[in-house]
Amino acid sequence: MDVSDKKDMKKLITKILAGQRITAQEGVKLFREGNLFELGMLANEIRKRKHPAPIVTYVIDRNINYTDICVSACKFCAFFKSPEDKTGSVLSFEDLGDKIAEMQELGGNQVLLQGGLHPDLPFEFYEDMLRFMKNYGVHIHGFSPPEVWHFAEISGRSVDEVLSRLQMAGLDSIPGGGAEILNDRVRTECAPRKCSADQWLDVMRKAHKLGMRTTATMMFGHIETIEERVEHLQRVRDLQDETGGFTAFIPWPFQPDNTVYDSLPKTTAHEYLKTLALSRIFLDNVDNIQASWVTQGPKIAQVSLSFGANDFGSTMIEENVVAAAGVSFRLSEQEIKRLVEGVGMSPRRRKMDYTLL
Repeated sequence: MDVSDKKDMKKLITKILAGQRITAQEGVKLFREGNLFELGMLANEIRKRKHPAPIVTYVIDRNINYTDICVSACKFCAFFKSPEDKTGSVLSFEDLGDKIAEMQELGGNQVLLQGGLHPDLPFEFYEDMLRFMKNYGVHIHGFSPPEVWHFAEISGRSVDEVLSRLQMAGLDSIPGGGAEILNDRVRTECAPRKCSADQWLDVMRKAHKLGMRTTATMMFGHIETIEERVEHLQRVRDLQDETGGFTAFIPWPFQPDNTVYDSLPKTTAHEYLKTLALSRIFLDNVDNIQASWVTQGPKIAQVSLSFGANDFGSTMIEENVVAAAGVSFRLSEQEIKRLVEGVGMSPRRRKMDYTLL
């Protein structure tokens, strides 16, 4: 880096420390030219301003996948089964009830409900499933935007009607899955049958207008460029300016094993921490940034608490999608507490909307 570049970087750091919003171009520059410790320092400073109390939140929930049958056939997914695959299945309501009861025995009160884009299940199946789950008194955080868009297509209904009916049947909030990278070059290459970037954002916009809170994710470290990664952050920030409906952002690195992209190198901890820090710096209007211990393991997740993360995510009583790519970290509530306390912070259990319990 020459003298002028160093001056530009110093100006950018000063701007960030002054609490000013950075542009996408500045975000790319910061990622490319800033070092890991500079980004970590900036992200940690912003986290402390947003969350002065030394608290790290977490939630006890269960990730239930109601089917692995999916027509999307995303190149980055090791979990799906094609409709012709006899090993594909749909979870029975009896098994679903058993999973919820087991979660409740472990202290959980929220289900993360997601599944494949099944070509044959009618829309009413999903309404019935929600009503059945509501009998257990759980918070249902379910159906990512690609699923909602799929429900609209198979039923001939508008997205507005689908969301409204799901909400009436018991859906409480929507997870940010299926975002991958919000850029259509990337999406057309790796998930051509899944909803577009605009459609993903439209589902979230309409959910927010119905009063539903949602999260946003970013799966990075595959075929996207740094510019496209920052474009994703920009689009999330723009929608948050418009609606204020996102409670949290979760960046997590792609796991290549057992996928079409299995020849790609795994994202390093260095790359993950830089991207996490950039997310905290860029998303000045999203309060909470979540660590990804599911993909990075407990030690890097612990380090991430000094790189902008203020939330440890879920205990993940059950997780199948990342596990299908050969990654199987597991953490109990006690282990999460120990890791958080190990960096001098206080673990606090929360709800989906970040209300403390």
